[in-house]
Amino acid sequence: MIRIVARTDTDFASCVQALCDRAAAIPDGIENAAREVIRTVRAGGDAAVRELTQRFEERRLDRLELPPAEWQDAPDRIDPAVRAAMEHAARRIRAFHERECYPSFEMEPTPGIRVGLRVAPLRRVGIYVPGGKALYPSTVLMTAIPARVAGVSEIVMTTPGPSPETLAAAKIAGVDRIFAIGGAQAIAAMAYGTESVPRVDKIVGPGNAYVAAAKRLVFGDVGIDSIAGPTEVVIVADATADPRWLAADLIAQAEHDERAVPILVLVGREIVDRVVAALGEQLATLPRRVIAEKALRDGGAILIVDDVAEAIDLVNRLAPEHAGLALADARTWASRVTTAGALFLGHFTPESVGDYIAGPSHVLPTSGSARFASPLGVADFVKRTSLIEYDAAALRSQAADIEKMASVEGLDGHGRAVRVRFSAP
Repeated sequence: MIRIVARTDTDFASCVQALCDRAAAIPDGIENAAREVIRTVRAGGDAAVRELTQRFEERRLDRLELPPAEWQDAPDRIDPAVRAAMEHAARRIRAFHERECYPSFEMEPTPGIRVGLRVAPLRRVGIYVPGGKALYPSTVLMTAIPARVAGVSEIVMTTPGPSPETLAAAKIAGVDRIFAIGGAQAIAAMAYGTESVPRVDKIVGPGNAYVAAAKRLVFGDVGIDSIAGPTEVVIVADATADPRWLAADLIAQAEHDERAVPILVLVGREIVDRVVAALGEQLATLPRRVIAEKALRDGGAILIVDDVAEAIDLVNRLAPEHAGLALADARTWASRVTTAGALFLGHFTPESVGDYIAGPSHVLPTSGSARFASPLGVADFVKRTSLIEYDAAALRSQAADIEKMASVEGLDGHGRAVRVRFSAP
């Protein structure tokens, strides 16, 4: 069901290395297919998007955009309890991201010189919301609300399967326009624009391998948040953890996708057999059993180590999207975790709270990119412009140093641009 490898096993090091070497690799065939889709959409616009949607999804599109009249009242048409949960989550997400403050500033380091930073929101962003194997209204909230907090003027959403709940989330989150398209064709449409779909400044949100490939290919012509790989969790647990809870947390990650990576790092062998038994019991009644079993078998692992320090070292080497500390003294060890997209502390903080309602966006770095990347937030929806102003005296006082540096780099024109301001015509 799931690999179990102990620190004393001869294949432990190779197993860990293989997990560390995982990457958001995109097979050549998928990348080539995405490249052709992008080329086709750029050349054919709306007609190409319709044809590709019919070909890949067997879905006929008479129009690409959903008229506002068809979704503005969506919150009134869903289960009131679901609406209340979404609105609760939206309040928490908004409150968290409002604390992400990136103010503009100006300073005068020396007389006659003013420098500063202007922080301004992007004009238009696109959010991609998956709609294939599962529906993700939570992704709408987790992407659109930080954008709205940042002050983005227009939020465009694409999704191949707009469920009533997804549409309700769009209204609650403040989405402006919705297009019922998905896959690489949706990314191409947002990146370059069509007759119906406006060109955006940045595209955010997770998707399948074709979506990831398309985002990689359009990067540079448009901004992106990241190249998302399969979802993943690394949970560190000691003997104080409940085996049933650990099994449930692994399954919660595994049911996302057959390529998910659910990893448990146990300190000692005391509860390993009970965790495995709990996995079997809970999988038996799981609606997405086939998906979860494949993820656990192919990408999952239980790693057994001798102490917590070694377990934390493994987390930092793996740099997971989600890291859980199911430890008696979780907060004590939390500061030692330096590479994780999101950190879940203690026995009562399952990763599910981060997916839905805690507040921080659940769009996180995957495939080890937590070594250098961060969760989606307000920073992803603003751009910074440097401001520089010199008066004559200030420029004269620094002219010699500027000219020396320009000379070292062989760029005489740079020095001349300073000298000419103080020389006779």
